[in-house]
Amino acid sequence: MSTVNERRRKFIRYFKELRATPEVNMHEVAGLAKEMGWKMPVPPDPLEMLAKQFSEAAGEETRLDKVTKRVYKASLAITERAKDGRQMTLWIDVDDNPPRHRMAKGLHLYREQMVGEAVIGKNTADHWSRINPAQPPLPFETDLTDDVNWRLNAPLDDRKPA
Repeated sequence: MSTVNERRRKFIRYFKELRATPEVNMHEVAGLAKEMGWKMPVPPDPLEMLAKQFSEAAGEETRLDKVTKRVYKASLAITERAKDGRQMTLWIDVDDNPPRHRMAKGLHLYREQMVGEAVIGKNTADHWSRINPAQPPLPFETDLTDDVNWRLNAPLDDRKPA
């Protein structure tokens, strides 16, 4: 039994074969799917949509430290279990002086997201290199120490909060 996302991936492959292209615009894929009778999704609950928009706004906000002039994340997400057992996300503002354990948890979760992305990026580069043995392997450096230090020492005009 295939999942909805597996069926969607099959349709993307069908679209690429039909159009004889390795690159796709997902709006065009969705348009063809609609023309072919795919059931259109039901819009999500407006309250859920608004909550997601607020989360995105909180997650992308950065500020400029008045002393160091460095950009920092204004808010961090932490997860907790509600009394009914559901997992919920809470947002903490760094400048509201949250307790250290909350900051540590938020920074840990933020780092875990970064590590997860790095692992997938490395796997992707390694996969491409393996299936293209005639090409030089694609590097994907996961030690970001130098990159972080270079950015920390970038000229001040490169450090602008979002």
